[in-house]
Amino acid sequence: MDSDLPMLPREKLLNDGVASLTDSELLALFLRTGIPGKNVFVLSHELLNHFGSLHGLLTAELAAFRDVEGIGVAKFAQLRGIAELARRFYSVRMMEEDPLLSPEITRDFLQSQLADAEREIFMVIFLDNKNRVIKHCRLFSGTLSHVEVHPREIVREAIKVNAAAVILAHNHPSGCAEPSKADREITNRIVKCCQFMDIRVLDHLIIGRGEYVSFAEHGWI
Repeated sequence: MDSDLPMLPREKLLNDGVASLTDSELLALFLRTGIPGKNVFVLSHELLNHFGSLHGLLTAELAAFRDVEGIGVAKFAQLRGIAELARRFYSVRMMEEDPLLSPEITRDFLQSQLADAEREIFMVIFLDNKNRVIKHCRLFSGTLSHVEVHPREIVREAIKVNAAAVILAHNHPSGCAEPSKADREITNRIVKCCQFMDIRVLDHLIIGRGEYVSFAEHGWI
């Protein structure tokens, strides 16, 4: 078993930046050690191949590792910890940045919160009159293919926190982010409901697996 992680990924990170690391190298940096007969680089490569992607690996349940040689509770805990750390990082970053000035931050945050959900979840980000995030919360949850949304509840919560604007978001567990007719209809209902209370709807983002659709970018809001 490797006792220390070879220096190559560390040196690459320091010389070229963390974005220069491949998924396999980045995973090896976190895992640090391999298993008997496999160094950490071979293990990282095999894990990514087995689960198909970093997303598949970091969202897999413990039972999915039963057929993976050398992966026990300790390494499973490491992987879950990495995923949770990323979610918390994006959550903090969202509270400190202007979503309109940095729309990629909003997308990254929503991907971290919704992409691996097994049911449809409808989230709302509430902003003040300077587009600073007041709070974000999951207001509605549904089934694999549907979530019931009540526009009045969104307006009620916006008034409660004195929000001047909102960003809407929900996921498609199927992985395809293409909006449905129902998605367009509920968006229009929310926009009209918010207009009565002078609350702006800045965007509605649909989150899939590695993809998204922004209503604002398409001119639908």
